[in-house]
Amino acid sequence: MIKAPVILLAVLYGLVVWFFSAWRLKAQMDATSTPLDHPALEAELERLADVLELDRIIVNVHEVEPVNGLAAPDGRIFLTRGFLNKYDAGEVTAPELASVVAHELGHVALGHSRRRLIDFSGQNAIRVVLAGILGRILPGIGPLVVNALTSLVAARLSRRDEYEADAYASALLVKAGIGTEPQKALFTKLGALTGMRGRGAPAWLMSHPKAADRIAAIEANEAKWGLRPPPS
Repeated sequence: MIKAPVILLAVLYGLVVWFFSAWRLKAQMDATSTPLDHPALEAELERLADVLELDRIIVNVHEVEPVNGLAAPDGRIFLTRGFLNKYDAGEVTAPELASVVAHELGHVALGHSRRRLIDFSGQNAIRVVLAGILGRILPGIGPLVVNALTSLVAARLSRRDEYEADAYASALLVKAGIGTEPQKALFTKLGALTGMRGRGAPAWLMSHPKAADRIAAIEANEAKWGLRPPPS
């Protein structure tokens, strides 16, 4: 039987690991980031800021080549240099990049960093409990089964957050007069932009939903909001 102090230690360990990871990420971002300096893109961001009643939306550039956007645990928004290089090359548009920023703003506004902290700590406690139980039932392979199960749970929770941030971004983009077409268009490009086309993991193992599923969810929201006819 797993004792309560062991579970408490597992939760505390999860908290320590999360805070250390957040601290390390902040240090890395501070050392490798520069201010955004793209007037055309910033004009699109002003439209988002007007809806949110902000003076401006501050976006930093993470000086790495992979194509990505990021909402740091401290609430800062980042686009990678690789993403901006695609923009400079004409492979993505300013409204499409604005949709990325809107998505990351969704993560911040919806408190996903805080929720991931809670989820991670809880998953660590569950991992300890299940490892203790399955370790007796399935000696040797019990921990492997536990790690697989907790990975599935973590992926599912991450996909939930992505859908929620997508919905927030859609609403913000519509209110800003940009609309959801750039958001959907970018999802169709992501495989090629990131070099991951056709090489994705099974959907139930992915931390992000498939692009087609995200587009379908956006269009379902549009139908619910009366912006497009419902699917027949």
